[in-house]
Amino acid sequence: MSLETDIKQIRKFRNEHHKTVVNLIFTHNWVTEKLKEFLDQEDLTLQQFNILRILRGSDTPLSTLQIRERMLDKMSDTSRIVDRLILKNLAKKTISKKDKRLVDVIITAKGKKLLHKLDSTQSFIDGVMNNLSVEDAKQLNSLLDKVRGSD
Repeated sequence: MSLETDIKQIRKFRNEHHKTVVNLIFTHNWVTEKLKEFLDQEDLTLQQFNILRILRGSDTPLSTLQIRERMLDKMSDTSRIVDRLILKNLAKKTISKKDKRLVDVIITAKGKKLLHKLDSTQSFIDGVMNNLSVEDAKQLNSLLDKVRGSD
């Protein structure tokens, strides 16, 4: 299907750049919905999943500021999300050894186990992009980097 069909567009877009912006927003929301459906099975939000993956990927405990800097969604309330992960026993806070006013966050064994389970079903996440070949995906990644001026 085309974007115009999917959003029931009647008028033409101003230009291809305008269409691209609308297409990016529409596609972002489409992919987000697919991922939410996947994570709902484990009672996780996208932001919680992102934080768990950040924590697992770090060799050292991280402050909430360090987590926020690495998050995909910079507008998230990192402290609140971490607190929810703690309530689920997926993460743990400890007083920072470097600065007693700060807390460090680590992933728990239960959090690692959950991510390992989700890793085994990563084909679902990869499958969201199954209409793209590997070369298409590389090209799209390159173009998206270019849009952000990160090429």
